[in-house]
Amino acid sequence: MWPWSSRNRMTTVTCLACGDETGRSMAREYDKYGNRWDREDKAFEYLCKTCHRDLCHHPRGGLEDLLIELEAGERDQEAFLRAYLLTVQERQDRVEERREWE
Repeated sequence: MWPWSSRNRMTTVTCLACGDETGRSMAREYDKYGNRWDREDKAFEYLCKTCHRDLCHHPRGGLEDLLIELEAGERDQEAFLRAYLLTVQERQDRVEERREWE
Protein backbone atom coordinates (compact mmCIF):
# COMPACT_ATOMS: atom_id res chain seq x y z
CA MET A 1 0.00 0.00 0.00
CA TRP A 2 1.25 3.50 -0.76
CA PRO A 3 2.20 5.53 2.31
CA TRP A 4 -0.33 8.30 1.61
CA SER A 5 -3.30 6.00 0.94
CA SER A 6 -4.18 5.41 4.60
CA ARG A 7 -4.74 9.10 5.30
CA ASN A 8 -6.86 9.50 2.13
CA ARG A 9 -9.40 6.98 3.43
CA MET A 10 -10.36 9.33 6.24
CA THR A 11 -10.36 12.58 4.23
CA THR A 12 -13.65 14.06 3.03
CA VAL A 13 -13.76 15.98 -0.25
CA THR A 14 -16.46 18.02 -1.98
CA CYS A 15 -17.53 17.15 -5.51
CA LEU A 16 -16.93 20.19 -7.71
CA ALA A 17 -19.95 19.34 -9.89
CA CYS A 18 -22.76 18.57 -7.44
CA GLY A 19 -21.36 19.83 -4.13
CA ASP A 20 -21.88 16.55 -2.26
CA GLU A 21 -19.27 15.54 0.28
CA THR A 22 -17.80 12.06 -0.06
CA GLY A 23 -14.84 10.13 1.26
CA ARG A 24 -11.63 10.76 -0.66
CA SER A 25 -11.34 7.05 -1.41
CA MET A 26 -14.77 7.18 -3.09
CA ALA A 27 -13.95 10.25 -5.22
CA ARG A 28 -12.09 10.73 -8.49
CA GLU A 29 -9.38 13.32 -8.99
CA TYR A 30 -10.09 16.04 -11.52
CA ASP A 31 -7.27 17.96 -13.14
CA LYS A 32 -8.58 20.88 -15.17
CA TYR A 33 -5.46 20.72 -17.33
CA GLY A 34 -6.18 17.11 -18.30
CA ASN A 35 -2.98 15.52 -16.96
CA ARG A 36 -3.60 14.04 -13.55
CA TRP A 37 -0.40 11.99 -13.80
CA ASP A 38 1.76 15.11 -13.53
CA ARG A 39 1.37 15.67 -9.79
CA GLU A 40 4.09 18.22 -9.09
CA ASP A 41 2.85 21.47 -7.49
CA LYS A 42 -0.83 20.63 -8.06
CA ALA A 43 -3.88 20.78 -5.84
CA PHE A 44 -6.56 18.54 -7.29
CA GLU A 45 -10.30 19.01 -7.22
CA TYR A 46 -12.58 16.00 -6.91
CA LEU A 47 -15.69 14.49 -8.47
CA CYS A 48 -17.98 11.92 -6.88
CA LYS A 49 -18.22 8.69 -8.86
CA THR A 50 -21.65 9.58 -10.29
CA CYS A 51 -20.50 12.95 -11.63
CA HIS A 52 -17.26 11.42 -12.91
CA ARG A 53 -19.26 8.87 -14.94
CA ASP A 54 -21.33 11.71 -16.42
CA LEU A 55 -18.20 13.66 -17.39
CA CYS A 56 -17.22 13.80 -21.05
CA HIS A 57 -13.93 11.94 -21.35
CA HIS A 58 -12.99 13.28 -24.78
CA PRO A 59 -9.68 15.14 -25.16
CA ARG A 60 -9.96 18.80 -24.31
CA GLY A 61 -6.62 20.23 -25.34
CA GLY A 62 -6.72 24.01 -25.21
CA LEU A 63 -10.16 24.19 -23.59
CA GLU A 64 -8.94 25.77 -20.35
CA ASP A 65 -6.99 28.42 -22.29
CA LEU A 66 -10.05 29.15 -24.42
CA LEU A 67 -12.26 29.55 -21.35
CA ILE A 68 -9.77 32.01 -19.86
CA GLU A 69 -9.47 33.88 -23.17
CA LEU A 70 -13.26 34.23 -23.38
CA GLU A 71 -13.52 35.31 -19.72
CA ALA A 72 -15.69 32.40 -18.60
CA GLY A 73 -17.37 33.22 -15.31
CA GLU A 74 -16.68 36.93 -15.72
CA ARG A 75 -19.47 37.79 -18.17
CA ASP A 76 -23.09 36.80 -18.38
CA GLN A 77 -23.84 33.31 -19.67
CA GLU A 78 -25.53 34.39 -22.91
CA ALA A 79 -22.60 36.63 -23.94
CA PHE A 80 -20.10 33.92 -23.04
CA LEU A 81 -21.92 31.22 -25.00
CA ARG A 82 -22.26 33.48 -28.02
CA ALA A 83 -18.51 34.24 -27.96
CA TYR A 84 -17.65 30.58 -27.35
CA LEU A 85 -19.70 29.29 -30.27
CA LEU A 86 -18.37 31.97 -32.61
CA THR A 87 -14.76 31.31 -31.62
CA VAL A 88 -15.06 27.54 -31.91
CA GLN A 89 -16.71 27.86 -35.34
CA GLU A 90 -13.99 30.25 -36.57
CA ARG A 91 -11.25 27.90 -35.41
CA GLN A 92 -12.98 24.91 -36.95
CA ASP A 93 -13.27 26.77 -40.26
CA ARG A 94 -9.50 27.49 -40.20
CA VAL A 95 -8.74 23.82 -39.56
CA GLU A 96 -10.94 22.80 -42.48
CA GLU A 97 -9.28 25.38 -44.75
CA ARG A 98 -5.84 24.01 -43.86
CA ARG A 99 -7.02 20.49 -44.67
CA GLU A 100 -8.16 21.62 -48.11
CA TRP A 101 -4.64 22.89 -48.89
CA GLU A 102 -2.90 19.68 -47.82
